[in-house]
Amino acid sequence: MRFHIAATAIVFALAGASLTGAKADPYRWCAEGVAQSGSSNCYFVTLQQCQAAASGTGAFCTPNNFYTGSDSPGGSHRRHR
Repeated sequence: MRFHIAATAIVFALAGASLTGAKADPYRWCAEGVAQSGSSNCYFVTLQQCQAAASGTGAFCTPNNFYTGSDSPGGSHRRHR
């Protein structure tokens, strides 16, 4: 009986340790149709970055449906002028 209780406790401890929160997606824009039809690249913070990458490839930029609201990949930081 003690073995079953200990084994159950270990299983729950390991299950709890493996649960982590979802990572934020800071990239606001996706280039759709890159390289081949149906593919996408969602690693652009600004629309201008996306448009520059899509330029001349036949791709187009769309908002990222998984964008979480963070403005930069490394977290929030101030721009220096």
